Amino acid sequence: MPQIIESIRIKATYNVKELLEMAKIDGFRIKNFRSLKDVTLGKLWNQRSHEPLTSLTAVIGKNGVGKSTIFDAFGFLSDCLKFGVEEACDRNGRGGYERLLSKGQQGPIEFEIYYKEDGNARPITYEVAFDIDKSGRPFVARERLRQRRKGQSRGWPFSFLVLENGKGVVWTGEQAGKQIDDSAEFSVHDLINSLDDNNEESKETEVVELNDKRKLGIATLGALKQHPRISAFRQFIEGWYLSYFTPDAARSLPLAGPQQHLNIHGDNLGNVVQYMEREHSKKFQLILNKIANKIPGINQISTEKTNDGRLLLKFNDKGFQDPFYAQQMSDGTLKIFAYMLLLEDPNPPPFLCIEEPENGLYHKLLESLTSEFREHASARKGGSQVFITTHQPYLVDALSPEEVWILEKKDDGFSYIRRASDNNLIKKLVEEGLPLGSLWYSEYLDE
Repeated sequence: MPQIIESIRIKATYNVKELLEMAKIDGFRIKNFRSLKDVTLGKLWNQRSHEPLTSLTAVIGKNGVGKSTIFDAFGFLSDCLKFGVEEACDRNGRGGYERLLSKGQQGPIEFEIYYKEDGNARPITYEVAFDIDKSGRPFVARERLRQRRKGQSRGWPFSFLVLENGKGVVWTGEQAGKQIDDSAEFSVHDLINSLDDNNEESKETEVVELNDKRKLGIATLGALKQHPRISAFRQFIEGWYLSYFTPDAARSLPLAGPQQHLNIHGDNLGNVVQYMEREHSKKFQLILNKIANKIPGINQISTEKTNDGRLLLKFNDKGFQDPFYAQQMSDGTLKIFAYMLLLEDPNPPPFLCIEEPENGLYHKLLESLTSEFREHASARKGGSQVFITTHQPYLVDALSPEEVWILEKKDDGFSYIRRASDNNLIKKLVEEGLPLGSLWYSEYLDE
């Protein structure tokens, strides 16, 4: 009989970064998600000749080509894990499954992520497909996790989680799983029957059936200690930080009390300052030094508690005796400060995604900000992989061709993507000293 598993949420009792040191996405594929009919960035398991994503990756393109859609694809997958696919389809103004599905396509919406738990680990591939049932409600149609065996460099990787319509097979612990040839017809139902007929189900193999097909299998199975690889991947996605920072949110007056991490909107900026002042004063001083180099005059940032328990964020300028408060500071100053807090987080997220970080910033700050992103992403230990979208040539000037992906929309209405370094002429021009952003501005990057 299949093991019936309730869709439960268990908070991890261990630190995500300790478990996933240097976790990194080498590549990902998006199919049938709005204007992204089929795009791939980086390297997938069956693309031996492709180069993986860099630690800092930027997607560039004109307005309306789909940069925000790529950003939201990460957000959608993260929301599916946290809230379930049905709620994820409606969150953040997405408007439901029908509005997410690429026009003219019958579905399903599909994602593929190729990632490593650390630099020496064998890559793991996660595949998931979403569809709608007879009642018009979205559900998880398929899920699979697979990994090559130790020493295996060719052939089909071994699947250690296979689910269709919430039912399937999972291999516990570090068991290799089953090699499934995707070029041949495959049925999870047949796999389950073969296990039953041959009495192959054991402590290493479980037949499972989820109670709720609108929840991801990795959310449920990843809460169980007998599935460490699934748990690690679940925590990896749970740790993603997608920045929806707005200066207006940062100007709010939260209740006093230290908080360790900046939330996605930034309305707890003062709370994080409280925490950094108390627990990481040296790191916080480093942040202040960096801000002083970027924004002249600011020599101190602190907090002040009001009589009603609210928290004021204070900025002291060298030329003035009285402080300025967050409500009086420019959008650019608040954004720079928030980014510095993110990058100096003592326990940063494994994956940091920021849409158009240049908005509201003086253009000469963009080169140093990009360097900060790269330095953080390239850190040997404890850094985040950084993914940004931009349409600002000054920011692109600070990037290498390997870091840049060009997104364009063709006459069919769908978006297409290519890596700048795939163009040998572009690589040569950059090597000769021509800035990449200037080449893009001059339309050298256009096909």
